[in-house]
Amino acid sequence: MRWFWIDQFTEFISGTRAVAIKTVSLSEDYLHDHIPGFPYMSGSLIIEGFAQSGGLLVGEASGFQERVVLAKVTRAEFYDTARPGDTIVLTTQVENIGSTGGSITGTCHLNDRLLAEVELVFANLRDRFDGVDQFIPEEFLSMLRILRMYELGQKPDGSPLDIPPHLLEAEELAERQMHG
Repeated sequence: MRWFWIDQFTEFISGTRAVAIKTVSLSEDYLHDHIPGFPYMSGSLIIEGFAQSGGLLVGEASGFQERVVLAKVTRAEFYDTARPGDTIVLTTQVENIGSTGGSITGTCHLNDRLLAEVELVFANLRDRFDGVDQFIPEEFLSMLRILRMYELGQKPDGSPLDIPPHLLEAEELAERQMHG
């Protein structure tokens, strides 16, 4: 089972900024185990939401040619909690993207209330772990579509994002193998 800590993007500007939402649901098991009788989304899971949205922002800048991983939580401050039924908004802003990785800052809001602020650093794995797939490409592309990244994503000039050819090729190959 894969867990996603964002439900969809509401804004995605390549190499610049992303806004994602997450609705906290009482049906999510993790809510019941952290503090019994007081279900809420823990700070570590909010950080994971930032890591997923920020990691996709950093990874998309190279057309997902690099394997991007969260390397460091530089700063994380929490001011309040999100409870079942709340929809939080995670905004990530690129501070730096380079050949070795990138960094982002982020804020998490519930309506007009600030819940958290973070600074995260991401690393490109480069040739480390060669032969180990981080994601199955066609499943990864399916996830990006569910998150609406290519539906609403834009380049900095406002033109639509292009799906990287290697992801489209993997998807086409998987479809041919399934139907062929």
